[in-house]
Amino acid sequence: MLLPTTARRATTLLLFATLAQVAAAQTAPARVDLGKREFDNNCAACHGRDARGNGPFVEFLRRGPADLTQMSRRNGGVFPLAQVFEAIEGAGSGHGGRDMPIWGTEYSVRAAEYYMDTPYDSAAYVRARILALAEYLNRLQAR
Repeated sequence: MLLPTTARRATTLLLFATLAQVAAAQTAPARVDLGKREFDNNCAACHGRDARGNGPFVEFLRRGPADLTQMSRRNGGVFPLAQVFEAIEGAGSGHGGRDMPIWGTEYSVRAAEYYMDTPYDSAAYVRARILALAEYLNRLQAR
């Protein structure tokens, strides 16, 4: 038995809509975690992939890197965003001597190399990279 014309059209539209959703889901780009990417590219060598201070470069450092999963615990259960920002930027004193690079300067140099003659806000670029990293570190805190 054939369906009435209206029912066939509705069924066909529903089928095409479903196929379009499936196709879109399969081709959707993966979400990029900027903070994790920053950490993996710039911090994991010393702090380790798990951020516990056990990276492969530890043996080359004068002082072992901090366990970054315990910052909130050492700060009364509150993530110390200002201190973390300053340490990464290079303005803070809790920076592990000078074994840890001054990322604020490094990010400024990278931005200048990338943007060259294009107008951009260097401070905003640096701040965005550091805040993405700090947000990722906040997610890694032991609960």
